[in-house]
Amino acid sequence: MKSGDLFHNAQELMPGGVSSPVRAIRPYPFYTAHASGSRLATEDGETLIDCCLAYGPLILGHAHPAIREAICAQLEKGWLYGTPVALEPALASRITGDHPAMDMIRFVSSGSEATMAAIRLARGYTGKKDIVKVEGGFHGAHDAVLVQAGSGATTLGVPDSAGVLADLVAHTRQVPFNDLEALDALLAANDDVAAFILEPVMGNIGPILPDDGYLREVRAITREHDVLLIFDEVITGYRLGIGGAQVRYGIEPDLTTLGKIIGGGLPIGAFGGRREIMGMVAPAGPVYQAGTFSGNPASLAAGMATLGWLHAHPGLYGRLDAATRALAESLPSRAGSFVRLGSMFKYFFRPSPPRNYREAKESDTATFGRFWKKMLDLGIFLPPSQFETNFVSAAHTESDIEAIAGAYAACL
Repeated sequence: MKSGDLFHNAQELMPGGVSSPVRAIRPYPFYTAHASGSRLATEDGETLIDCCLAYGPLILGHAHPAIREAICAQLEKGWLYGTPVALEPALASRITGDHPAMDMIRFVSSGSEATMAAIRLARGYTGKKDIVKVEGGFHGAHDAVLVQAGSGATTLGVPDSAGVLADLVAHTRQVPFNDLEALDALLAANDDVAAFILEPVMGNIGPILPDDGYLREVRAITREHDVLLIFDEVITGYRLGIGGAQVRYGIEPDLTTLGKIIGGGLPIGAFGGRREIMGMVAPAGPVYQAGTFSGNPASLAAGMATLGWLHAHPGLYGRLDAATRALAESLPSRAGSFVRLGSMFKYFFRPSPPRNYREAKESDTATFGRFWKKMLDLGIFLPPSQFETNFVSAAHTESDIEAIAGAYAACL
């Protein structure tokens, strides 16, 4: 059965025919039959170089042998127990050892679950009600962070989804990324803010990079106003290097959320931070958090294999950075702007790189749509949105990068 037929059937059985909205490509999405290395094979018999990589987790590429072996070995032993397993403290030790700001960690099943729990923990620890997020920042699909982008710091939060209560998101305020004055003014005017949550590098509409010194000043401002700083590193964790963005930029947040790469391609999430804060989590403390699939042994095994491989191959990050640099240098002169950081990259159809969500929204999305389709026709799969980051992986070869660069040149 071809992709069009599969999608037609799926629309009768699933809302929009998909399990996540970004996959609803018009007129229909391609369906993947199998994947290996840097490539996807579709149900229509096509082979595509993948620069989406499941939206970030697959830093080693598809079906990496070390991860596959770890998963298979765990499956032989069983894949769900409902009890603690030795892999939990092993992966916890690895992650906390890589992040100086994380004394303790709790495993969950997704990035959304991690941010939801971190926000609850921040409120429980501080006794304060409000949170602040960045305009356009995505921290999962739970109610507290589904706030209309651009509703602004001086107004009450406005729900971004039907079914989200207005009085719930009224406790969520927003400030633009890279705007220190707006953050300082908001915190100075509100003494009931528990936490400021942000992606240190905006990944879900980017990458959008922090200005020089921005994250350092954010840390200083939040400390001055006694507000917890939460780094959402679900995308940037282990993507920008061992220890993620916080190590790269030398910042120690109070809490960190992780996901994607730490599970090696299987479902996982985690939140962690200072010992006195994490000590508030049940059963040690009064902030409740639980989950049947938390600490799933198959996900932990895949995560251990992934992080072990990254530690054993420290030169990978330099090679990934060189790959996106080569893409940038190969681009023809056009009106758009190419943004990259390590293995993350994006071509924005606007004259200069955006510094925040509002500037990103000025991009020509109609042109991006035509560009995306032409790239797909040439065998390059990019995330199907102007506002999603592209990635390269350890599996992308020099010939892959040359093919991607050639497609960019032809399509632009």
